[in-house]
Amino acid sequence: MMMMTVASHDIQGSVITEAWNTTGLHIHRKTLTHLTFFWGHKTEVLFHGWPGSSTGMYVLALIFIFVLAVVVEWLNHCKLIKPGANRIAFGFFKAAVHAVRVGMAYMVMLAVMSFNGGIFLAAVFGHAVGYLLFGTRVVFNNSGGSESDSRKSSDLPRPKS
Repeated sequence: MMMMTVASHDIQGSVITEAWNTTGLHIHRKTLTHLTFFWGHKTEVLFHGWPGSSTGMYVLALIFIFVLAVVVEWLNHCKLIKPGANRIAFGFFKAAVHAVRVGMAYMVMLAVMSFNGGIFLAAVFGHAVGYLLFGTRVVFNNSGGSESDSRKSSDLPRPKS
């Protein structure tokens, strides 16, 4: 049985090696991807072929990952149910919100695993902005803060006049 090997390049410039036997049956496909951070808009993030080689779609991917990271932080620090609600319903709702938050956090992690520097920075800045908006009381005094915050906004140091 004779084997034929073909090497080609994908949109990232990675080498793809494919092998067929003489009957034309596909045996294996080996894709070499980036294992170090790289800069550029020709990448794949989360889904095959997205964002592709389009600069506009790459910018959309950066915005998507940034917003996704902000939403993860919001879900991490928000209180959606008031005290006194049905305990069983509260437990199920909190578990559902937790599942959504973890799923979104994994999506951000998988996007970072594309090893694209821009995607990495969008994720880090998204988490930082989300934490600033929802995890601290610096921007919004009435945001509720995180459950682990024991200080009230009146306890925060005030600037001297």
